[in-house]
Amino acid sequence: MGFYDDKILPRLVEKACGMPGMDTLRRRTAEPLAGSVIEVGFGSGLNVGCYPPAVTQVTAIEPADLGWQRAQQRIAASPIPIVRGGLDGQRLGFDDDTFDSALSTFTLCTIPDLSAALAELSRVVRPGGILAFLEHGLSPDRRVRRAQQWINPVERAVAGGCQLVRDIPADLSAAGWQVTELDQFYTRAAPKPWGWFSLGYAVNR
Repeated sequence: MGFYDDKILPRLVEKACGMPGMDTLRRRTAEPLAGSVIEVGFGSGLNVGCYPPAVTQVTAIEPADLGWQRAQQRIAASPIPIVRGGLDGQRLGFDDDTFDSALSTFTLCTIPDLSAALAELSRVVRPGGILAFLEHGLSPDRRVRRAQQWINPVERAVAGGCQLVRDIPADLSAAGWQVTELDQFYTRAAPKPWGWFSLGYAVNR
């Protein structure tokens, strides 16, 4: 990783993803999680404190050392054990069926090979386990989609590969996950090209 991605981007992501009101959505997303959880794109630990009591351990996948360092105070205050389990969501170093559930918040937009990452999550999460997700993505509105397509190359360059034009629920379904609950809406916390959110749960089949 270069200087920008390693030293600056984690701070920008923490600021952007720590917008007012996000904790409510994060808690709602994490609500059905239980047992051992793998969290992809852990960042600086903004989900810490939002895990329900049924979670017994969180294994964090996070490529940025600075993000992990900035999470240490949150991790230390967590009653739930949190360990760093790897750097790359596309290659997870765990046996099959290791985890009871998975969590992703504002991460699936950035993974270069999303299909590989979703296949890996399907492999390491037990059958019937859930992937809880809160993601932004492709708007259903034509004008907003046009703006997203125009902005997307710049977004990818400055935001760590983040893409505005991914349809995350459709990508999950295509990867074999069964989306069982889905709420989609515009958040007031961000302009519409960045503000079309998908909050939901997908079952590992």
